[in-house]
Amino acid sequence: MMMRAIIVDDEDLARRGIRALLERAGDVEVVSECRNGREAIEAISASEPELVYLDIQMPGKTGFDVIDAIRETKCPYIVFVTAFDKFAVQAFEIHALDYLLKPINQERFNDSLARARAAVAGERDGSMIRRFAQLAAELRESPDRQPASPIADRIPVKVQGRVMIVHVADINWVEADHDYVSLHVGTKSWLLRETIAAAETRLALSGFVRIHRSALVNVERVRELRPLSKGEFTVVLLDGTELKLSRNYRSALERLLGTNL
Repeated sequence: MMMRAIIVDDEDLARRGIRALLERAGDVEVVSECRNGREAIEAISASEPELVYLDIQMPGKTGFDVIDAIRETKCPYIVFVTAFDKFAVQAFEIHALDYLLKPINQERFNDSLARARAAVAGERDGSMIRRFAQLAAELRESPDRQPASPIADRIPVKVQGRVMIVHVADINWVEADHDYVSLHVGTKSWLLRETIAAAETRLALSGFVRIHRSALVNVERVRELRPLSKGEFTVVLLDGTELKLSRNYRSALERLLGTNL
């Protein structure tokens, strides 16, 4: 299936680089290249592309301003592109499809494009543009304030100068490590500078519960509960990982599972 894409960046070299990567893919038609936010708004409204590669920092209207301005158009999927990783969290808080850090790594670009293919092939989320508009407006009015995101679906993690995208649904459990947490995804783990309390707040609406002072678990990954002494349990995950459920946190798991243990 051929996808229609628009590239938005005030740097000619950056636009040419993205176009070259897309041309190699073979299934993406670049219908427009825009040098600023104003051109982007007009092109998106006129062309209704499936995918937009959108720079964040541009003269005049920023990438967030573009998102706010296209609220009435057919919603494209947005991949933010920027040289400044400080925008990563903000980009995902307005539910962008993905985030690319300049200079763009080809492997990382290919992973992002694969995610775009899957998103375009699937059913569109009609509420996406409303979330874009609301949260982009909050960013513009108060740029120093982090807007609240109702449900976290992906988490940006800095790894050796890159920003890796961890999908929340893929996380098995979260482990505290002082001022960091480890996000356990299959056989890998990703270190995030965040306390376990902050992670609990971020992930509460995504099906995670605190089962121990140093552990959160994705309830969808729980296979069985084995009773121990003194009201405690061993929580066994689908991959065989065994975690301790402290009696101090037992009620939280009961509420989420909707049953009494």
